[in-house]
Amino acid sequence: MKRLDNEQLVSLCTQLRRDIIEMIAGAASGHPGGSLSMVELLAATYCTQMRVDPKNPNDPARDRFVLSKGHAAPCYYAVLGEMGFFDKAEFKNFRQLHSILQGHPDAKKVPGVDASTGSLGQGVSIAVGMALGAKASKGPQKVYTILGDGELQEGQVWEACTAAAHYKLDNLTVMVDNNGLQIDGTNDQVMALGNLRNRFEAFGFDVIELADGNEIGQVINALEIPARPGKPKCILAHTVKGKGVSFMENQVGWHGKAPSPAERDAALEEMKG
Repeated sequence: MKRLDNEQLVSLCTQLRRDIIEMIAGAASGHPGGSLSMVELLAATYCTQMRVDPKNPNDPARDRFVLSKGHAAPCYYAVLGEMGFFDKAEFKNFRQLHSILQGHPDAKKVPGVDASTGSLGQGVSIAVGMALGAKASKGPQKVYTILGDGELQEGQVWEACTAAAHYKLDNLTVMVDNNGLQIDGTNDQVMALGNLRNRFEAFGFDVIELADGNEIGQVINALEIPARPGKPKCILAHTVKGKGVSFMENQVGWHGKAPSPAERDAALEEMKG
């Protein structure tokens, strides 16, 4: 894939947000807040780092991506569709019966999806397994995964992190979409996570913390910092839930609510520039 420059990526991120809103509004169902907050993380990963080919999505030597926060599938589908893994006409079928684009990613149906996810906490374990497999086979594959911050309340996440450090998985990059909100309120209200940087470091990760995980330059710079030998990497990105749509930003109510036709039109108008 041809690497996109920063200006092209900014433009792409706007289009991805439009795709997300169109999909969720069309289905009258979905998760806009956390899909919008991770746009830059996913766009930069696919368009500047990963070795993938939409014409050969099952290449054994390809890099792998796991969307651990599977409910943010609209962002994932938008990236894969814009890259040409499938026809963007599929967007209109999001969450429809028999569509390949269901509410959570299905690796058996969607070209480019490496793991079926949805149950929070499990995706990062899958990513650790993929990275361990690449190490065992001495393969070139790198593995990337994105977790939600509320997801970090799952104990399985930390078991996976323990394994990543133990097996010295320097081919693994864990990204945290740290937007501070989850379905029932703020993270601190539901179950405080403490100092996440210190926690990941205590579990053996190299941590790069981003003050603005919705600024594409910061994300690219973090992705391009080489992993230290034997150390998995964590990019802890402070993001804005609902980023790009002013009436959704930092509003917990938009975690899992679809915009009405009027709200869709307002959001798309705002994203014209």
